[in-house]
Amino acid sequence: MSLYVYLEWAAALAGLINVYLLTRQTILAWPAGLLSVFLYIFIFYHHRLYSDVILHSVYVVLNLYGWYRWSRPDHQGNPLPVTRFSLGQNALLSLVILFSSLAWGLFMKKNTHADFAYPNAFILVASLTAQYLMTLKKLENWVWWILVDITAIVIYSQKKLLVTAVLYSLYLFLCILGFRAWYRSNKLTTLN
Repeated sequence: MSLYVYLEWAAALAGLINVYLLTRQTILAWPAGLLSVFLYIFIFYHHRLYSDVILHSVYVVLNLYGWYRWSRPDHQGNPLPVTRFSLGQNALLSLVILFSSLAWGLFMKKNTHADFAYPNAFILVASLTAQYLMTLKKLENWVWWILVDITAIVIYSQKKLLVTAVLYSLYLFLCILGFRAWYRSNKLTTLN
């Protein structure tokens, strides 16, 4: 087996731990996420998925920010609560993601030899958005992760990154659980 297969297994395990801990709103998710994204930078570069390389490089910063943000209680000592966007904010966010994905996909198609330029661009843009929303504990992050996971499963399967495709299938399952758990948490917060 090649070094990249071993790296893929290690990255997948760290990523799985990361997402599971995020569904539980546990701060230890962030260091596990850092390990996973560092490893995936090398894996995706090797497989010419350059938008994923950029994505995972930015994830390093977002994981550090999430770790910082979640470790800071409010002035009363309460942890950061799960909140939601309004319908209008969600519509605007959706349009920004759509147009940004198309623009990045066009740039990658014209300027690189990247495979799956447009779907990979969507993964980049929607993932960055979802990860940032995760740092803020916005419920909508899970919806975007679900869409990213579905897209990623298709791409990674076709690129023969089977461990990663299975990982994203598990992520999909965890994202559904995460959405349900955070939805309940948001309901409890809004009732108090």
